[in-house]
Amino acid sequence: MRILLIHSDYIKYKTKSKTKIAEEIEDEKKEGEFKNSLVVFTAVEKEDEKNPDLVVENATLEIADIFFKIGAENIVIYPYAHLSSSLSSPNAAKKILHDMEVQLRSQNLNVSRVPFGWYKSFEVSCKGHPLSELSRTILPEKTEPQTNEKIDIQKSEFNILNNGKLYNVDEFPYENSDFKKLVDYELDRTKSSGEEPPHVKIMREKKLAGYEPSADIGHLRWYPKGKLIRDLLADYVYNLVTERGAMPVETPIMYDLADEAIRVHAEKFGERQYRMETKNKQLMLRYACCFGAFRILADTFITWKNLPLAIYELSTYSFRLEKSGEVVGLKRLRGFTMPDLHTVCADLQQSMQEFSNQISMCAQTGKDLELNYEVIMRVTADFLEENQEWVFQAAGMIGKPVILEILPKRKHYWICKMDFAAIDYLGRPIENPTIQIDVESAERFGITYINEDEEDLNPIIIHCSPTGSIERVIGSLLEKTAIKIDEKPPMFPVWLSPTQVRILTIAERHLDFALRLADDLKKQNIRVDVDDRPDTVRKKIRNAGSEWVPYVIVIGDKELESDQLMVNIREFNEKSLMNKNKLIERVNNDIDNMPFRKLPLSLKLSERVNF
Repeated sequence: MRILLIHSDYIKYKTKSKTKIAEEIEDEKKEGEFKNSLVVFTAVEKEDEKNPDLVVENATLEIADIFFKIGAENIVIYPYAHLSSSLSSPNAAKKILHDMEVQLRSQNLNVSRVPFGWYKSFEVSCKGHPLSELSRTILPEKTEPQTNEKIDIQKSEFNILNNGKLYNVDEFPYENSDFKKLVDYELDRTKSSGEEPPHVKIMREKKLAGYEPSADIGHLRWYPKGKLIRDLLADYVYNLVTERGAMPVETPIMYDLADEAIRVHAEKFGERQYRMETKNKQLMLRYACCFGAFRILADTFITWKNLPLAIYELSTYSFRLEKSGEVVGLKRLRGFTMPDLHTVCADLQQSMQEFSNQISMCAQTGKDLELNYEVIMRVTADFLEENQEWVFQAAGMIGKPVILEILPKRKHYWICKMDFAAIDYLGRPIENPTIQIDVESAERFGITYINEDEEDLNPIIIHCSPTGSIERVIGSLLEKTAIKIDEKPPMFPVWLSPTQVRILTIAERHLDFALRLADDLKKQNIRVDVDDRPDTVRKKIRNAGSEWVPYVIVIGDKELESDQLMVNIREFNEKSLMNKNKLIERVNNDIDNMPFRKLPLSLKLSERVNF
């Protein structure tokens, strides 16, 4: 079953004519109007016929959960076949919709059901808050039984964990404004300003990326400078994980939903899938590298001696069918690049040790990228109860306060998760690194290892993206530049700067010297270019500043006669006199063994095109 849930100011409908499968209704049901309602647009699917009672139970639990969260007055069940291409029989659909109405009514909820099988006109007004538009896929699979006779709506508990102590979120003495913003966002206390994040304008101004008008929304085109930064970040993650023993792989981006394991796993993200059909198959585009990684691991002979075992893939691309209103800049896309690391562990103890190692790795990316991460640790209540000491130690590795979300029971494939987020200019999180302990997927995909007693066992799998999506990393870097920090000029880390050194010529007679100097710097793996355009020096300096070039050198008559160069250093907004070797040493110190790629543009600015 697929449902689309809209929290509406009102919904009005009016029946027009009946189809062959229409249910008989009284005149009073031929039209209706409901205010402050949770409207549940519902498509009953073929698969629901396997266990209709269980589908009804799972659907009513989900609907009631959302109903109480948003504080609506009414529930309106609206048959809506357009949500699925795999519909159940009309009789099965009518019975399931009727049973949903009955079960919700039994919980003393105010429920109405719009007639099935009629052509209808309708008008709906959506309230427009974060929970006002939601979609869900309901499966005919058993969930954990409810403890109360009524629908048991259990919510997560949020605390602050700092220095081994738990604090109430409203009593904690906040000193870090970014952390407070993350807490407010997690508790749904943040109001949207409606502003466009600054990085969208910056990515265009710096000619890094732009929207592709001929593609679906949420898909970008990248210009040479932006692609260089993406490639450097991809190289960075590759080095990071392979130095820690991960083995790179590459897998397809498209998967057949006839594969039961893939279908069930995919349904957990059902509303965000890109799906397509061929003559004989229903396919989906991956939203992460899990499918391919799990299939490789299932076909691999693994023993306890191999564990922990890690495979890594950079997915170019992953796809998520985000809502059009949520797609914005580099923060939320429909097609994105995701570094995806999967680590196979023998048992929970080994997985917790590996999780701790990966906390260190993810924290390191924040330092290397010069980004401030705020952290949320999410755990199930039973996992926390059994492993509290480790949870506190893991959170303590961050070295500052962490949000601890305690889930009353497991809703997902993971029992423990840590999310690292940068805070954007508007005070909202940009999700970056993540680590998860997955206790479901190995069994579902048939991944096993042989233990010391020669038994076949299902391992535990850790999912980790050491940086989060590459696009979000760039978005975080650009958002950071929009926030004044110590009044420093905005810039990328030197190793990510497309041009690291720019040489400006005062007159044409200085060009040969500038080109020889540029050649010497190139030989030392420094990205350098020469502004040989017939502009004033003042304008050339201004242009270099607008491109955030870290080091700028002006070449005039004095430089032709001396080995000393006057270097403008952007980071400190200062000038320093140094020779060529000192400049090379300084730039190399800034790069500090980070990945290097050559400049993908003409050395002379006069020869470049304007994207």
